[in-house]
Amino acid sequence: MPDGSETQLIKVIGGIGDITADDWDACAGTDDPFVRHAFLAALEESGSVSAEAGWMPHHLVLEDENAVVLAVAPLYLKNHSYGEYVFDWGWADALHRAGGEYYPKLQAAVPFTPVTGRRLLVRPDLALEKQRALQTALLSGLVQLAERLKISSFHITFPSEQEWRLCGELGLLQRTDRQFHWINDGFETFDDFLAALSSRKRKGIRKERRAIAEKDVVIQTLRGDQIKEHHWDAFYAFYQDTSDRKWGQAYLNRDFFSRLGESMGENVLLIMAEIEGRFVGGALNMIGKDTLFGRYWGCLENFKFLHFEVCYYRAMDFAIETGLKRVEAGAQGHHKLQRGYLPNATYSAHWIANAGFRKAVKQFLIEETDAIKDEIDNLVDHSPFKRS
Repeated sequence: MPDGSETQLIKVIGGIGDITADDWDACAGTDDPFVRHAFLAALEESGSVSAEAGWMPHHLVLEDENAVVLAVAPLYLKNHSYGEYVFDWGWADALHRAGGEYYPKLQAAVPFTPVTGRRLLVRPDLALEKQRALQTALLSGLVQLAERLKISSFHITFPSEQEWRLCGELGLLQRTDRQFHWINDGFETFDDFLAALSSRKRKGIRKERRAIAEKDVVIQTLRGDQIKEHHWDAFYAFYQDTSDRKWGQAYLNRDFFSRLGESMGENVLLIMAEIEGRFVGGALNMIGKDTLFGRYWGCLENFKFLHFEVCYYRAMDFAIETGLKRVEAGAQGHHKLQRGYLPNATYSAHWIANAGFRKAVKQFLIEETDAIKDEIDNLVDHSPFKRS
């Protein structure tokens, strides 16, 4: 077994297909579905991620002297800031006004996926100190690649807290934000969860769920080979409608969803709402080791409270039934708070080549971090749960 002390070589590959699934997943593991080879391959092979889409793969692969893969990182050369959910448009505009060029930049991330997880993927069978050394080597390789390409910056978005802290120790700028997550506090039923809430919030949720039940909405919870192409056809129409209204374009194409179902069906949970034989809305979730990740939602007709039922309450039901510890319902949404989803910090780390620009961004982040902390504290004060 390699111990991480061998001579190391970092190389850049132009596509996830340039490394075997076994080698990549030996580093990525299976707990987080979004960094698995199959998920990244579905993005690239469908064409949803490509140079034409502004996401050019530049994945890092760290090998020992025997060509054994010890660590990898999903990495992309980008000419825009779409699909990231850590917003740096203001930074790009400021550098442009100062006479510099912000794009292209490097992005260590999972495209279109604001989910916290490892980004510096090191073989978990190595000792912790070796894992840290390899993570440091990947970061050093990132700096060297950025300097060689003569680009403005690289960004690591939604890393684990451990990786984020390591980035800070090595001099990268640190940024925080927040999302709303639901924690399964050992609940055996949904009523157990409701019992933990204040009376007013409990009544509000019951009213919302009752309203959907009274409309005779049939809600299907589908996994694996239960999901057929006609389900994907219907869901893709929902996804396109939401994308058109929120972002102006759909990042993912129809082929991606079929590939996802074929290669990762065991990790897919599709919740579909049906009225009189017609699918009217749906939500796509991914199942991790201990977390259900809510990803995409759409509805072609306006049904009050359907979004909350399909995206939040059915996700909670599934987590309770299967013993998952957490539901992450994606970015944004203060309305999640009153339904039991509490604020959790998310992270990003940033390397900026220009010293003057780096100083300005650092000052901005100091002020932004204080504001985010104050916001999280204020939101926690408005928790729907009973006071101890």
